[in-house]
Amino acid sequence: MSNSNIFLKSGFVRAPLQNGVGRYVCQLQRFVLKFCKSHGGSRGMRDFIEQDLVEFAKHNPSVVVYLKPRRHRSPVVVAEYLNGDRVWMSMHDKSHSEITKWIEVLRTQQGDIAATRLRKYQYTDHPSIQGPWTPFTFKDPELNVAELPDPKFGANNRLPMSATEMLKIMFEKQKLEGKPEEKTEQ
Repeated sequence: MSNSNIFLKSGFVRAPLQNGVGRYVCQLQRFVLKFCKSHGGSRGMRDFIEQDLVEFAKHNPSVVVYLKPRRHRSPVVVAEYLNGDRVWMSMHDKSHSEITKWIEVLRTQQGDIAATRLRKYQYTDHPSIQGPWTPFTFKDPELNVAELPDPKFGANNRLPMSATEMLKIMFEKQKLEGKPEEKTEQ
């Protein structure tokens, strides 16, 4: 482990339960919009609340939105996700359009995964220097430049003949050799 990860929180990779396979589940659980009613740095946040907040709430019924007015403080957005992550973002002196874009970014992500030291369930003292295995690890490099479909790279051309196929061929040979003898007997 490198020293750059010492102060990051650690966690395992948690897939969001095959999100998007059956239906999409928005990972954003709650927004808290903190702003000042009179401070100049909160102007963009106030504009967003007046113009776009109702539409945002209509389009995202699964997201709970809280408004928290505070005196003489900078505007802040706190996003809470289903996996327990909380993302805090300052919106001081940001315009209405910038705040709209940042809220859309927070809505579509799964939490603050970038600030997490990812851990694995497996551990080895001797990690591979060759890299991870992929389906193309042991493939023939001629496949990269071949015009497909090519009979040279067909699935059955590389396999040896199975015992069943050998028995079928032997049976056909015996059958062909046995037919002329049957005709002569009649």
